Amino acid sequence: MPSSPTRTAALLPVPALQVLPQPVVLRSENLGPGQGFAEHTHRWNQFVYATAGTLLVTVAHARYVITPEQAIWIPTGTRHATHALHGAAFRNLYVDDAPDLGLPALCTSYAVSPLMRALIVELEQAAGRQEEAAYLHTLYAMLRAQLQRLPQLQRHLPWPHSPRLRQMCEALYVHPADPRSLHAWGQVLGMSARTLARHFAQETGTSLRQWRQQLRLLLALEWLSTPRSVTSIAIDLGYAGTSAFSYMFHQATGCTPSQWRSRRAAG
Repeated sequence: MPSSPTRTAALLPVPALQVLPQPVVLRSENLGPGQGFAEHTHRWNQFVYATAGTLLVTVAHARYVITPEQAIWIPTGTRHATHALHGAAFRNLYVDDAPDLGLPALCTSYAVSPLMRALIVELEQAAGRQEEAAYLHTLYAMLRAQLQRLPQLQRHLPWPHSPRLRQMCEALYVHPADPRSLHAWGQVLGMSARTLARHFAQETGTSLRQWRQQLRLLLALEWLSTPRSVTSIAIDLGYAGTSAFSYMFHQATGCTPSQWRSRRAAG
């Protein structure tokens, strides 16, 4: 399990719920800056949808940065921890297991469609209206059907399991502008550059260069939800200026950092 980047976070108690009273249960959560939930599991699937702020979800071999309009699917029994470095509001859908559920057995990030957002809002409002059971079951069925149709996102960061590679990744996570090469890191970790590259690819499924690119993208998404300037973010990520940073960001998201920030502000 990757060690949490929020070691000083204020950990909150995990909601005590042993059995789902219906096929889909909605819980609204708000986390202040630095707050989170320590590693835990559930007896059901979990769909975590960020409505404001940024969530960091850590599982065995990956980290997921969840911004508004995004969500993560966490299958039954998956150990995970959740933190909000700068505060966040989110909705949890607890979904029971069913033979026809048709959703991944591994954690997966999704783009949340307007219909999915509307269904979540309706479920939240319906709970306060004491709706008839037949209507609620129709709503549950629509939510489950929409879950199967959401577009997947490649917004996770694979994490190695061996101690030496984790040491390197933790250092790069804290200091993404660290310019050390594969050869330099090999010297630090006591292995050749070729051995380091081979082990890293075996454990993460990607090269160190690609991993660093993904790290910078996910940190950019997180930092753009704060008041920090685009120039400051670019420099702290290791870019010489905003042009190279904007090019990378546009290639990955289809918009510039400033456009992404404006769209978020517009809701």
